[in-house]
Amino acid sequence: MIPRSFGLFLLALGLAAAGSAVAYRELGQHAPNVVGSTTREYHPTTAAAPRPPRGKPFSWPTYGYDNSRDRAVEVAGLRPPFRRTWTFHGHALLEFPPVVAGGRVYETSITGILYAIDASSGRVLWSYRSGRCGWASPAIDGGLLFETFIGNSECRSTHSDGQVVAFDARTGKRVWLRTIGRTESSPLVEDGTVYVGDWDGRVWALAGRTGRTRWVRQLDGAVKGSIAGSDNRLFIGTYGGEVASLAARTGGVLWASGGHGRFYSTPAVAYGRVFIGSTDGGVYAFGATTGDLLWSHPTGSYVYASPAVWKRLVLVGSYDHHFYALDAGTGSTHWSFAADGAISGSASVVDGIVYFATFAHSTFGLDARSGREVVHWPDGEYSPAVAGGRRLYWVGLGRMYALRPVRGASGRR
Repeated sequence: MIPRSFGLFLLALGLAAAGSAVAYRELGQHAPNVVGSTTREYHPTTAAAPRPPRGKPFSWPTYGYDNSRDRAVEVAGLRPPFRRTWTFHGHALLEFPPVVAGGRVYETSITGILYAIDASSGRVLWSYRSGRCGWASPAIDGGLLFETFIGNSECRSTHSDGQVVAFDARTGKRVWLRTIGRTESSPLVEDGTVYVGDWDGRVWALAGRTGRTRWVRQLDGAVKGSIAGSDNRLFIGTYGGEVASLAARTGGVLWASGGHGRFYSTPAVAYGRVFIGSTDGGVYAFGATTGDLLWSHPTGSYVYASPAVWKRLVLVGSYDHHFYALDAGTGSTHWSFAADGAISGSASVVDGIVYFATFAHSTFGLDARSGREVVHWPDGEYSPAVAGGRRLYWVGLGRMYALRPVRGASGRR
């Protein structure tokens, strides 16, 4: 049974969602409508939905699938309808999606408990209690699992700091721990370095094996999203309204573009561009090399969600109750879908189906090309789906479901 405190928390979320449009109007935040061009910093032949390597177990090792955070992968045959093979009960909100690797699923609850779950049976193999909140997905690399935890009263934590922790992924043994500012960044791991941001506006580069600081870069506002990486560059948005690109090796600022509301959304990098949503209601595209604003598409309310990028479409939800498919080249609307509630969490695309959840406790699966509804579940809240092996892992309010396709089935569920 979900604790009563969790139910009160959900009620507060519902009230916040109901008032979001009013607050948005009162703040007077409105993203500009900037129409883009396919002739500037656009490389549409670059694949944004990679296929997993043949002959290797399919994993989802980090938030957004890979370091560019495009949140899309082509895995043939992993489509609805599904049958459930097991259910994990987290007994608390599961806000962020899990990662999947090595026959295990790693998930963190809002109460700051990290679980290692057997992918075949759903049995908990080990767990770790942080004493803080869990507002991020972990990342796995080279046998180590990395996660961030944030001290905050929402999970009754008495701490006011943040932690980055490395674990042995098999045993759960803690390898190292670093205390930084409050952090809800899902770790980015690349070339032996772990990158996270904190509420003090700092981006940290830590040695993956030891946790030693390699560099720290101060930005113009709190970092509440996660960092994306591509071509030895990092990309991040801040609550100061800035999108910045840093050199991965040194932390040097390559470019920064400010004045765009506030960014909770995590960037997605594809086609030579950086796509990100803002609290001013806009979905933005910047040149990955120059930082130039290439297009901006306004919605009717906050865009907290991180975009998914799939076959030249930018797929993202808004607090205005709509889910959008935007042309990656121009920012124009390819299709939109009227959902049953505000959309705060990030979408993901698996085998051509885009999944997202709403504050009405629904999860939708749409044909990513057309916007046609394929499946609808009466459970969900934030980021709903990742894949690994031959399963789809779908996250509800306080539960996670392991799903397999029904062989020979077709049509809507």
